[in-house]
Amino acid sequence: MALTIEVVRSKKQRKAFVNLQFEIYKNTPVWAPPIKADEEKAIDPAHNPAMEYSESEYWLCYRDSKVVGRIGAIINAKYNEKTGKKFGRFSRIEFIDDKEVFILLMDTAVEWIKERGMELIHGPLGYSNLDTQGMLIEGFDHLQSITSVHHMPYYKVHLDAYGFEKEIDWIEFRLTLGGRANEKGERGAEIVKKRYGFTVEKFTKNKQMLPYVKPIFEVLNEAFTKLPYVTPFNEKMVESYKNKYFKLINPKFVFIAKNEGDIIGFMIAVPSLSEAMQKAKGSLFPFGFYHIRKAMKKPDVLDFFIIGVMPEYDRSGVAAILFNEIHKEMRKQGIKTMETGGIFETNHNVINNWKNYDHIQHRRRRCFIKAI
Repeated sequence: MALTIEVVRSKKQRKAFVNLQFEIYKNTPVWAPPIKADEEKAIDPAHNPAMEYSESEYWLCYRDSKVVGRIGAIINAKYNEKTGKKFGRFSRIEFIDDKEVFILLMDTAVEWIKERGMELIHGPLGYSNLDTQGMLIEGFDHLQSITSVHHMPYYKVHLDAYGFEKEIDWIEFRLTLGGRANEKGERGAEIVKKRYGFTVEKFTKNKQMLPYVKPIFEVLNEAFTKLPYVTPFNEKMVESYKNKYFKLINPKFVFIAKNEGDIIGFMIAVPSLSEAMQKAKGSLFPFGFYHIRKAMKKPDVLDFFIIGVMPEYDRSGVAAILFNEIHKEMRKQGIKTMETGGIFETNHNVINNWKNYDHIQHRRRRCFIKAI
């Protein structure tokens, strides 16, 4: 049975692109499905503002009339300007365990990237660091957080055989809050507050956070500028991510650090929605929204979403006071467990903080790279 490949252009093709993921992982109990409508918007130029400054293309692979694979290719010109290198990215790859399917998908993406003068391909990566990043290579039996990704074990096998090598890994941890973390958190936060006079803004309602959305992304742009794969968020992207994530945020787990009224850092954790997303089955209606709202009100686990600190305050202990606020809210809510999401394996300063918790490093994601 012959394989064919076609460019994704129509709404019907975008739906098929998204639905393949649901077919591949339908019997995977640790997969947390995304919302289908969000996934369709992510590959639609009419809804994704990042596509205004990035070249990208998406393909579906068919065996007869059945979709058996998908892939995207992205050229982020801003990132290439930042690094001085000619990178192309492969993105959102999913496929059945078939060598011919994988090679057709990857050859198509590589050829498209080469035609545009690029010399390296890496991924899986999206348009930004809030997009899907990395391929799971360890921890296939642990429940995926909504801030992470899940893949089949055979994906890495095909990438290795194609000649891809490791560029960098993200590692994920499960933290259990106990006496040591509480004590060190309180002591450290008090020292920092007395030394610098930093204050923390807290919230009880989502509308109270609205004035802080733009400043949060301004901090994020400054804090993450030197990290791999990162380019600044423009105003349209800020609005897009606000619309995507705002409905998933419980304001009690959002904290803003200030110095004499100026915002110098922030931390956002979200109630674990993995099981709620499984119940939603890719749709907010008719019942998905109910399951998500229920999980947001009474979580058993927190997903540590993101922290950002202005570079000039990096070594002043801002993170310590933010983590202490998270600890206090966790104790108040009776929550003991937090999932960290992906942290670069080279970020030893952050990873060393986890020694104060009962913790396990249970999942690992990889960005692969290859000269073309």
